[in-house]
Amino acid sequence: MKKILVLLLLIGFGTSVDAQMRRGGDPLRQSRIPQQPQEPTEEQKEEYARKMKERQEEYLANFITTLEADDFQKEIIKQNLNSYFEKKIAIYKLPFERSIQRQDAIKQLDDTHFKELETLISEKDMLKIKEMIKGDFNENEVKKKKKKKRRKKDDKG
Repeated sequence: MKKILVLLLLIGFGTSVDAQMRRGGDPLRQSRIPQQPQEPTEEQKEEYARKMKERQEEYLANFITTLEADDFQKEIIKQNLNSYFEKKIAIYKLPFERSIQRQDAIKQLDDTHFKELETLISEKDMLKIKEMIKGDFNENEVKKKKKKKRRKKDDKG
């Protein structure tokens, strides 16, 4: 009984070793270890940063169209939002010992950054800004409304 058990273990071990040798035995084959992704070049980093800046401008432009403020107020809001996003990115780049410290810093930024705007704009617009900061702004709805307006103008013209 013991001999059969030892024999079965040796056969199992032997087939395992044989399978490994067949897979990696040919030195001309590339290793099956997955290759790690390469670091992006400076050019790729600049291109990505440029695209992100364009996307941010488009997002803010779509958001600002939903506000009921006049042009001067909208420009102030746009500048304030741009500075908010720059500060938020800077917070994410800072090293923190704990993630809760980063969350506290972002919460403090959310609470204090728009204090000056509260006196300049309506409460309704301020609520929209706070919702946008939380991530509740649906840009797709704004894009759909723009398309509908364009279609109506094309149909009339």
